[in-house]
Amino acid sequence: MSFLSSASPKLAPWKVLLVDDEPDIHDITKLTLSRFRLDGRALSFVHAYSGAEAKEVLAREEDVALVFLDVVMEKEDSGLEVARWMREDLDNQFTRIVLRTGQPGQAPEERVIVNYDINDYKEKTELDRTKLFTTTFAALRAYRDIMKVEEAHRAQINYREGLERVIAASSHIFRQRNLKDFANGLLQQVVALLRLEQSMLLRLRGATAISGENDYEILAKIGDEDGTLLSADVLAQIDAAKSNKISRVEGDTYIGYFPNASGKASLLVLKGVEEISEIDTKLLEVFCSGVAIAFDNILLSQEITDTQAELIMRLGDVVESRSNEAGNHVRRMAEVCHLLALESGLPDDEVAVLRHAAPMHDIGKIATPDAVLLKPGKLDPAEWEIMKQHPSVGLSILDGSQRPILKAAAVIAHQHHEKFDGSGYPQGLKGENIHLYARIVAVADVFDALMHKRCYKEAWPIQKVIDHLREVSGHHLDPVYVDLLIKNIDKALAINERLPD
Repeated sequence: MSFLSSASPKLAPWKVLLVDDEPDIHDITKLTLSRFRLDGRALSFVHAYSGAEAKEVLAREEDVALVFLDVVMEKEDSGLEVARWMREDLDNQFTRIVLRTGQPGQAPEERVIVNYDINDYKEKTELDRTKLFTTTFAALRAYRDIMKVEEAHRAQINYREGLERVIAASSHIFRQRNLKDFANGLLQQVVALLRLEQSMLLRLRGATAISGENDYEILAKIGDEDGTLLSADVLAQIDAAKSNKISRVEGDTYIGYFPNASGKASLLVLKGVEEISEIDTKLLEVFCSGVAIAFDNILLSQEITDTQAELIMRLGDVVESRSNEAGNHVRRMAEVCHLLALESGLPDDEVAVLRHAAPMHDIGKIATPDAVLLKPGKLDPAEWEIMKQHPSVGLSILDGSQRPILKAAAVIAHQHHEKFDGSGYPQGLKGENIHLYARIVAVADVFDALMHKRCYKEAWPIQKVIDHLREVSGHHLDPVYVDLLIKNIDKALAINERLPD
């Protein structure tokens, strides 16, 4: 990926500070050097009429290339004090200093050269037009060459520091396991690296070679509170990048095109790139060189996760349909579990695992006989013992997998009928000995069972459900998750409305 170079800006003049208590010296120097040019750059003059004023100017003005410095001003050694102050106190080692004196006996050349870090020493009487030109040329050439070395050194330091930021940024985003987190992490790191304020990451909605779709899915964006980033002009640039399959800059907008094996190309939109330096350009190239590969890996991982989740959901549907319960039960369960996990502050990866695993809680019922599973009335003791086997059957179906979702599903299937007071089955676990996934699923399962009609009961009104949850809190159910559900009951009811029987 590369940025287009903009036209070179007009070169700024060399900044020269004239320090002398005689105004005529200022005027003569300016007039004599009025046509001076070095590398196509003229001179820009700054004036000071005393040592004290010179210090103020030097502390304020940046990029002063050359100082013509009078020795005797308000004091006999005012110029020498300014020279010492520049090098020692201001720590300015780059600006060239040409000492000028009308009274050489006051500051003998040999003593001054030895004791002060100056670059030239001239008596005012010898500075005719030619010598003033040659002195200025020599001083500015030296300054130019010193600054080139310094800039190269700074660039090396900046690039090294930038590479360290790129490595840190890359390690951060590549730890993300899902596409949304990866996209947000990528944007945050690019914005931090390049000090931008607006960016967006999109991908094509479908494999265009097959479906012909050309709409975009926004994966993440930063600094677009008013929704204006995806303007008609930017959209046209995105379309062009997609069609041409190249990254490009137009105006202040960079569009990065990242193809991948799935056909769902990703596009990075950056606003404000006209201010990106050459070093930042190189850093962005280094940073983004691995993004396309990372996207493929993330998309592949996401595809595997999504496939697992869909298969689990469909298996959950099979169990519930066999129980004559609506398929949306497992979907509501997953969403309420997701809600409780988020509200309890679980890490995002655990929240995602629980959401995907929850639909498998009753997988063991696949082995429960119809006579027991579908009996409308109360089960007799023998039938109840058969029903109570389904957690252990669920464990036997799911146990042994090293996949996080299936490992979680095995624990949930085995423990979701354990009770907080230890009176549940099949193991009689108590309190926090029950896995927190199973404790969350138990709350979501009871809530959904009470809220909806089953073969053995009618749906309960919401207040009766809340009263019952409070009643069994600390006995059947973990009080922490009961409280969280009641505090967020509006969100839980919204899930029910979105996923009705």
